[in-house]
Amino acid sequence: MPTPPAPSSGQPDVARAAALLADPSRARMLKALSDGRALTGAVLAAEAGVGAPTASAHLARLLDAGLVTARSSGRNRFYRLAGPEVGHALEALALIAPPLPITSLRDSGTTNALRRSRTCYDHLAGRLGVALMGTLLDRGLLTGHDGTHRPATAVRDRASGYGHDHHYRLTPSGRTALHRLGIDLDALPPRRPLVRYCVDWSEQQHHLAGAAGAALTSRLLDLGWIRHGVSPRVVHLTPSGADGLADWIGLRPSMDP
Repeated sequence: MPTPPAPSSGQPDVARAAALLADPSRARMLKALSDGRALTGAVLAAEAGVGAPTASAHLARLLDAGLVTARSSGRNRFYRLAGPEVGHALEALALIAPPLPITSLRDSGTTNALRRSRTCYDHLAGRLGVALMGTLLDRGLLTGHDGTHRPATAVRDRASGYGHDHHYRLTPSGRTALHRLGIDLDALPPRRPLVRYCVDWSEQQHHLAGAAGAALTSRLLDLGWIRHGVSPRVVHLTPSGADGLADWIGLRPSMDP
């Protein structure tokens, strides 16, 4: 007769999660998946700088822990983060993590590109994401806080963590602006909070998350205002996007390196 599993204490196993993230190869794989897209094991092996067998072993551990999911398509197996909460955890860890050394021109270029504009799971981050949220606040399209991250007071008396201690809300004019862009708020997933925020690790400011942030990012991609870069998570503002954002809400972001 099999031995029944030990009863759960109900407490999160932080040590196990930390151990999974402590391996540099697994951390690089998870970061590569942080734009919400599915990637093959071969792509993740290249991102981590390891061989296929080693990558498979790492991915098996991440699958077993529930941090990633996998699906097969033909000869390939595609992996993605198990949900936005994994991406939020990685972004929060990045706030306190020391910077990796830059050892090549490629590293420098990728780092600069990530700081300019990137995706944080399924929403926009980096300088562009922070500028977008700041403009929404300045124009009265979003309300609830000023977009500033203040470490001394953040998440006080809140066990739920970043993204929950300030309650941003779309104003009626904000809803109208999103509708004008082609976003149907009534069609968004009802169980996902409409507006959340993340603390941007590179800018130390808030950027827009939640269902509205995801829908806005998806719409910008559909319009061709932003496009995915070669490196995972990197997105680029296009010339039509610069004009479109200026016409839509008067946003004129500086995208200098």
